[in-house]
Amino acid sequence: MKKAKELREMSPEELESRERDLTEEVFNLRFQIAAGIAENPQILRNVRKNLARVKTVRREKELQNG
Repeated sequence: MKKAKELREMSPEELESRERDLTEEVFNLRFQIAAGIAENPQILRNVRKNLARVKTVRREKELQNG
């Protein structure tokens, strides 16, 4: 996953798309973990952190633009 510095260089549309993808991934991983078929449940933690990173950068850009 990209660091916050790299995310800040992305366009708002790219960030929105990335947020949608990560939200969907969290949803799917939660079902896999509940069903016991997830290979590594720790992946969920990383995906959630990445999602928070994307949301933070999106909010920063919103505040900068007014």
